[in-house]
Amino acid sequence: MIIRTEYPIINAKGAVCLDTRLTQIIISKAGGTAAKGSKTCKVALPNAWVEALGLSRENREIELAFDEDRIVLSRRLSGREFAEKKLALGHRVSCLRYYDGSRLCTILYADFTDETLIAENCVNDPVKTAFGNQPLPSWAEFQAFLRERCIPEERDGLREYLETLGLEEYDPLRLIQKTGGRMAEDQQWLEVEEISQESLSGSSKPLSDDSGERGKPEERKKRK
Repeated sequence: MIIRTEYPIINAKGAVCLDTRLTQIIISKAGGTAAKGSKTCKVALPNAWVEALGLSRENREIELAFDEDRIVLSRRLSGREFAEKKLALGHRVSCLRYYDGSRLCTILYADFTDETLIAENCVNDPVKTAFGNQPLPSWAEFQAFLRERCIPEERDGLREYLETLGLEEYDPLRLIQKTGGRMAEDQQWLEVEEISQESLSGSSKPLSDDSGERGKPEERKKRK
């Protein structure tokens, strides 16, 4: 099979054009413990393209997306890069920090305009992270996660509960902003921050240290 690969470049006049090449998929028999008849498929990429994406031996994680008749390859963005890119487009972006007690477990960057997100885990225990071992959660999974941290919409007395919180309708994100997403059965909770260009550029210190802690535990307890 022959694949057509394209890479956008800017010429001297500032026009966008594509560096296009034809290549072939390398199909070979899978080894190891793969099932009988399994195959592996590989494509060799030009070094110049890989370098232009900022990929290297140390930083080589990429995302692959299948869009009906094409495969899109892109460098995996960090949460901060994702937020900067989305804010530049004028999108509404929020940062949600998911804690277990005082320990920061997952940082979520959510774009509520085009309904995309990036999740960065700060701990290795999948039980404590927002989406377990799922590295690329969908928007539907994100919405389900928010609902799990709220009172069920079918609960009796919901209207009175919402009125107590000053809410007119059931909105999981706004509920979590009011309650922290705290549930009686665990110590996990959420902190929600609406992000702007100013707040992003003004934040120079990391969101968490190596231990996954953010702030003093006693300060977190006071906030609870």
